[in-house]
Order: sequence, then C-alpha cells, then structure tokens
Amino acid sequence: MTTVVIVGNPKPASRTLAAATYVATQLAGAPPDLVIDLATLGPAVLDWSDATVDALVRQAGEADLVVVASPTYKGTYTGLLKVFLDRFAGGTGLRGQAIPLLLGAGPEHALAAELTLRPVLTELGASVPGRGLFVLDSEAGEPATYEVWLHATQPFVRPIAGVIR
Repeated sequence: MTTVVIVGNPKPASRTLAAATYVATQLAGAPPDLVIDLATLGPAVLDWSDATVDALVRQAGEADLVVVASPTYKGTYTGLLKVFLDRFAGGTGLRGQAIPLLLGAGPEHALAAELTLRPVLTELGASVPGRGLFVLDSEAGEPATYEVWLHATQPFVRPIAGVIR
C-alpha cells in the first residue's frame, strides 16, 4: 500500500503534520511513503508549470491512501491546501482512498472535515472510508485522541487499499 500525507498548514513542521503522519502510520501500519508539507514548497505551489509540484500531484494521485490535513481557518481548510488540490483533475485526480483531517482550536468546527474537505476529496475521485477526522489542537499530540476514530476506520482502509489498483 502506497501512503501519502499532504499538509496544508502554512507553518512547516507543524502539529498538523505530526497528526497527519501519525494517522497515516496507524492506518497503513508503516510510515508514509511520501510526506508533502506544502509550507516548504513556497511560491512553487502557485506555479502551474513547476515540475516538482507536478510530480508531487502525480504521486499523491496514484497513492492507495492519502491523508489530507489542514488547520481549520474560518471554519474550513487553508487556502494553501486549496491551491494545491486545485491541481488535481476532477473525478480522477485521486485514485485511492483519502482521509480528511482538520485540526482546530475549538469544538465548534468539529464537522468541518466532513462538510468542507470530504466533498472536495470525493470530487477529485477519492473514496473516503468512514467519517472525516477533526482533532482539537490541544489534544493532537495524544495518541488516545485518535483511538475511537482509528478503530472505526481501520477495517475499511486496509482491506480495500490493496484492491484499488
């Protein structure tokens, strides 16, 4: 199973990155094959002719499992993540499973992963097993935070991932 993490936090090496990497590792049973921390790409994300970003889009699109993560800004994911996701073809850009993951400061945004990020991932062609995941910033570093969600989602990820291709 090929696993990719995409993080749309404007701050490199963020809590969002740590959370997404943890989720990907738990779901796949191994560290992700590729981690795309969009903050490290700088203005290249905006350059539609950038070959490095094109290669990252292609690799993510071909992955069996993609964890797409962002902090919650104004009730949704970041513009940085939106710009990157705009590079994927509609309906076929993501061929595997995708996990929408948002981190936020308060519980009032708990549905944001389901309402804002999940529809975009399915529009790009991904299958989203289970519910989107929302994690409070203050609890992101605690493995227990993810236990219930992982227990509900893992059975749908591992059996399907090998069949997708």
